[in-house]
Amino acid sequence: MPAIARIMAPLLAGLITLYAFSTEAEALAPICSDRPGRGTGACTVEAGHWQVELGLWDATFQHRAGVTTEATQAANPAVKYGLSDSVDIEASMAFYQSFRLHGVQGSQTASGVGDLFLHAKWNPRGSDEGEFGWIVEPFVKLPTATHDLGNGAVEAGFLIPISWEFGGGWSMESAPEVDYLLNQAGSGYHGALIDVLGLNRDIGYGLNVGLEIWTDQDLDPARTHSQYSFGPTLAWQPDNDDQLDGGFAAGLNRATPDLELYVGFSRRF
Repeated sequence: MPAIARIMAPLLAGLITLYAFSTEAEALAPICSDRPGRGTGACTVEAGHWQVELGLWDATFQHRAGVTTEATQAANPAVKYGLSDSVDIEASMAFYQSFRLHGVQGSQTASGVGDLFLHAKWNPRGSDEGEFGWIVEPFVKLPTATHDLGNGAVEAGFLIPISWEFGGGWSMESAPEVDYLLNQAGSGYHGALIDVLGLNRDIGYGLNVGLEIWTDQDLDPARTHSQYSFGPTLAWQPDNDDQLDGGFAAGLNRATPDLELYVGFSRRF
């Protein structure tokens, strides 16, 4: 047997076994993912289950005063594990990101891996059932990004994702967030206030459409930066454990990138 076959045969058998186990496991509610968009789901992964939410491609574009800026992320997974039915832990990092600035004076480019984000979610209600839900979610960012793609600092934040079910397939989500960020000057820290408000509708056949508006108030002592965006989202769940999604966001002021495009998928095991 060729060497590649000796390696691939047990790997393929393991994947088939894993998939068979996941499809024969107890019936669970439809997957609840933080994708798509900038929002965060007011839910946790069920005890003993893994969930992978993969950003396949995410790109932002901005053109100001003859200078075009492009930022791209690809292969950006968030890996989650349910410690209990009310607590999960999460880790995410972009395996590839790039930055390109192009103007009349030339171009600047940088690429590499991104920073590592570690999250924990706690559901004070003990389950994800009910018309109203909320989650406590602290996180920390570790500076693993390639030089010129990150600021090299440990940073942290705190979210309280909230969801409302209105009936008739309608729902609304919000994710107020406070971040603790390194000052632009390179020393000292400041706060940032972030929120996203999304209105969603299940339209049948596993399809969910939404609209969301996002704001980021970065309170750097050198200068406050305010960003706003608005855009649609689309998600399709062919079964209870899988989701495909995509969307875009348009910037609403000059401090915000003109356009963001993204696509990805989620899978629960």
